[in-house]
Amino acid sequence: VQLVESGGELTHPGGSLTLSCVASGLSFSDYAMNWYRRAPGKKREFVAAIGRQGDNLLYADAVKGRFTISRDNKKNMMLLQMDNLQVEDTAVYLCNAVGGPGQGFWGQGTQVTVSS
Repeated sequence: VQLVESGGELTHPGGSLTLSCVASGLSFSDYAMNWYRRAPGKKREFVAAIGRQGDNLLYADAVKGRFTISRDNKKNMMLLQMDNLQVEDTAVYLCNAVGGPGQGFWGQGTQVTVSS
């Protein structure tokens, strides 16, 4: 199983980015998908979740109204549209796939840096 994130880069406050997570080696539509992030010196935190069929969307309060999670099961891909980025959004963003109990996978992450 492989989860590969991309799309992270340096941007300014107020900017937008779209992160992608492409999955291989699993039946993508059987997995709920999540985005997490890990900021320097902080613990990993939940960002957003999406159900197997693109339903059951859930967002952390810190990103609600600014980030949008989506998935394309035909492309084995999950996206995170991030708008109105703030300095505090700076982190490594991680893709997570969750199947049944004990069936969880992580990507290596993509760096998002928001700086003026």
